[in-house]
Amino acid sequence: MREIVFDTETTGLDPSKGDRVVEIGAVEILNLIPTGRVFHVYIDPERDMPEEAFRVHGLSREFLAQHKKFAEITREFIDFLEDSPMVAHNAEFDVRFINAEFALQKLPPLAPARIVDTLAMARRLHPGSPASLDALCQRYGVDLSRRDKHGALLDAGLLAEVYAELRGGRQAALSLATVGRTRRAQTGDLLRARPEPLPSRLTAQEEEAHLAFVGGLKSAIWEKYLPKKQKGGEQSPSAA
Repeated sequence: MREIVFDTETTGLDPSKGDRVVEIGAVEILNLIPTGRVFHVYIDPERDMPEEAFRVHGLSREFLAQHKKFAEITREFIDFLEDSPMVAHNAEFDVRFINAEFALQKLPPLAPARIVDTLAMARRLHPGSPASLDALCQRYGVDLSRRDKHGALLDAGLLAEVYAELRGGRQAALSLATVGRTRRAQTGDLLRARPEPLPSRLTAQEEEAHLAFVGGLKSAIWEKYLPKKQKGGEQSPSAA
């Protein structure tokens, strides 16, 4: 199933008081696995950047003024979303801001039925435990070393990993489409993944020493599988 994991950065906490979206990061996942397709934009909020918001994400008014306004990226954003379910952490916050931006353009809001809130999921799964994105990354062993400030695309990528764990771990995403295939067919696929065999890492001396050791064993069951050598070091036709 296709889903979109997304995050936003804003100028503040309340769109009804004039706060705006300044960054959107979205990651496409298919059966919980990121496909590599992402959507990422910085947005000119057409207003100042409060100091408290700047301390969170580090996006200045001067930097954002160089980028497109929300109305200029809306169509591209909607096209990326398609009709897929949308996953966010504390989704009510992000959805409220996206819907406020849509309302300014007289566009319909995101349907509540398509929204998945990982904060609510985490609280159900781990009642009484910290449920912030940082806390969940630490719980599930998701690497946080790149995260010095909040960033929408980085946070969406981290959340995609956390979401997979909340849904039962990576193994839950494995496709069952190959269940009916034979073991031989599966082995063939693996062999085709490496068209050229790796060269042996054994030296000629190591191989000779091994053969000498094995030759000293009596009635070893693997003797019949070893190549038989004729004079001159050539293999016999039966062993070729």
